[in-house]
Amino acid sequence: MGGIWGLAASTALENLPVEARGLASGVLQQGYAVGYLLAACINLKLVPDTPVGWRSLFWTAAGISLFAAGIRAVLPESEVFLRAKAIEKAKGTSTGKKTKVFVKETGAMLRRHWLLCIYAVLLMTGFNFLSHGSQDLYPTYLQESKGFSPHNATVATIIGNCGAIAGGFFAGWISQYLGRRLTIVIFVLLIGAFIPLWILPTSFGGLSAGAFWVQVGVQGAWGVIPIQLAEMSPPAFRATFPGVAYQLGNMVSSAASQIEATGGENLRTNIVVNGVLKNVPDYATVQGILIGVVAAFVVFITIIGPEYVSMDCHHRSRSPVRLLRKHGSHFEKHRTAFEEGAAQDNALFEDEILAERERESRAQEGESVDEKNEKTSEERVEERV
Repeated sequence: MGGIWGLAASTALENLPVEARGLASGVLQQGYAVGYLLAACINLKLVPDTPVGWRSLFWTAAGISLFAAGIRAVLPESEVFLRAKAIEKAKGTSTGKKTKVFVKETGAMLRRHWLLCIYAVLLMTGFNFLSHGSQDLYPTYLQESKGFSPHNATVATIIGNCGAIAGGFFAGWISQYLGRRLTIVIFVLLIGAFIPLWILPTSFGGLSAGAFWVQVGVQGAWGVIPIQLAEMSPPAFRATFPGVAYQLGNMVSSAASQIEATGGENLRTNIVVNGVLKNVPDYATVQGILIGVVAAFVVFITIIGPEYVSMDCHHRSRSPVRLLRKHGSHFEKHRTAFEEGAAQDNALFEDEILAERERESRAQEGESVDEKNEKTSEERVEERV
């Protein structure tokens, strides 16, 4: 997963028009929610009817992953990558040299953007706590603290993921107009507004509604993350930087379920199950506190963070091109990480094109001067005659 996500986000976004990338970000990220939804459906119908139980879910998921790999294998490579590869082939750069260049440019990028790297890891720590804290132990919460059957807990999970898909699509699209940070803040505040509906009801309908709206907020905010990280990243590292930041945040947040389980064991409540009073872990209160604290942290870290946009200006060659102010939305115009100077924020791919055009322009100017000189000589001969 660590290898796939950054590459998938970069490939999906860099080949699309800038105006469509917000929506595409939401669609891309909701592959997560669609997979979760599919897994819940399999758990609902297939797992109870197979002798191997939960293992059938893992085997099915493995087959789906293999199918996805096959689909990707037959799809064409990114045009941006092919363009950069063609330039490197023309230069005769070997694989060994490209590796050395990549390591060198990575070091230069880290020295230049170490603070941004720390910020990205903190941002993704908050986001991963938000998703895992509201999802991983959710079926257990419904069964242990609310007395739901496994069937109803799974159905509620499915309803929550429907909200996640809707929220991701809408948030990705609206971020194109409101901005990435403002959209994230709005959807995280939506989570806070629906935490009471997430934990207070005892009926299936009330808790399912809470799951729907909380996941609209969680995955709505997440729907902006692929494009936010892509625009935030040093452009040459738009596959490596988001993927590593995502998984480092994921590593830190892996404690979410353990925190909730430990909290539930120490904070308990009583519920009535089939007319009998039963003492159970109070996962509702624990999850409400955790999600509320994490949501506040995500709002804070998002507000103090950067939002990168592009601006029109002129290149040093005086040709009108689009440069990036602190990276930005036109990251596909930047050199790739295995090219010399890629760690520089203004090392645009257009440099190669502009240099070639300048050479052609000079050659054409030279031909024009020669033609003019020849014509002048002919006129002089005629005047002498």
